Amino acid sequence: PAPAGLLGDPDPDPEEAVSDDSSRHGGRVRGFPHERGNWATHVYLPYIAQEEFLELLELLLSRARTYVPSLAAMEEFHLSLSQCVVLRYHWIEPLVRSLRERLAAFHRFFCVADQVKVYTNQNKTRTFIGLEVSAGHFQLLELVSEVDGVLEEFDLPTFYKDPSFHISLAWCVGDLSGRLEGQCLQELQDIVDGFEESAFLLRIQWEQIRCKSGNKYFSFPLR
Repeated sequence: PAPAGLLGDPDPDPEEAVSDDSSRHGGRVRGFPHERGNWATHVYLPYIAQEEFLELLELLLSRARTYVPSLAAMEEFHLSLSQCVVLRYHWIEPLVRSLRERLAAFHRFFCVADQVKVYTNQNKTRTFIGLEVSAGHFQLLELVSEVDGVLEEFDLPTFYKDPSFHISLAWCVGDLSGRLEGQCLQELQDIVDGFEESAFLLRIQWEQIRCKSGNKYFSFPLR
């Protein structure tokens, strides 16, 4: 039976086959093949973009596209606390319950994400421009430690060692980091440093943690 309390499940059959056509997703390629009953699962801090943030993003994209025209803005913004892991459907409820217990004591906190950086995913199929955290690492590492503890309970991969916490802004297919680093990266940092609202915008208060598993979302408010 479906676990009680799961959110937003328009399809009651977790075993339904999924089409894996990358052309429907801007050329993105899965990090792991889809299997029926496996749910891609990710723990993160959501960032709700304000109008001023979107203005900054447009300035950055306009400049970056002179180097890589195929760059696309992210549709949603977040800071990852876990890798994307593969979770069996019947493990969703106990994993969410364990996360809720471990994260219940955490309070809201601030961090600053104001350093432009270029990233690629592990298999080099996508390149990202992100804003790296320059202040607030300690609290983020504490959260990751608790999330890692839950993932270990289910024999799932933990987060990266010495992570570069960041909010991804834009992406493109392939490893195009060479075009974006160097001169382009410096120009993007100059835009961030000179943006009138950046000091206010990029000092972020985190108020909740989320876990996304397939098409289901779970929220864990910070105290």
